[in-house]
Amino acid sequence: MVRWRLGGNQQGATLVELVMTIVIISIAIAGVVGAFALITGRSADPLNQTRAVALSQLYMDEILSKSFAHDSPVGGGAVDAGDADCNNLGPDGETRRTFNDVDDYHTLNNAPPENSEEETLPGYNNFQVSISVACAGTEVGLSNHEAKRIDITITDPSGNTYLFSAYRGNF
Repeated sequence: MVRWRLGGNQQGATLVELVMTIVIISIAIAGVVGAFALITGRSADPLNQTRAVALSQLYMDEILSKSFAHDSPVGGGAVDAGDADCNNLGPDGETRRTFNDVDDYHTLNNAPPENSEEETLPGYNNFQVSISVACAGTEVGLSNHEAKRIDITITDPSGNTYLFSAYRGNF
């Protein structure tokens, strides 16, 4: 390395040193920008997860507030096995506004989700809600027709799916 002295004690950086400094700084910046891009690309996930939980809770509260079966007595009480037919799940000709028992929600799909008054929920555009109801008494130690499992699947705008389940007993 040759350094020229012009009448004093001057020192400077050579062209090679400058190029090496630029290369090292470029590599460091590329790493930081890559990490930043990864973090910002997933920044909506916590918000979507929170909204999915809130949305499933809204639906689950609505469903669990309904009777076990169509012929359940007012105030509760067990229904005969024939009345809690596990082969005939789904709405009995009602709209969501008039659903009166748990299995009416079977095969319900909403996009964008709506509440029971059929008003669009703000902030939930591009969410998909899918509900299935099945007789599942044997899963909890009862005869099959004594309990129903409600599965709510929420799909967020990013395509992530969240599954929430609950059981409703025949009482």
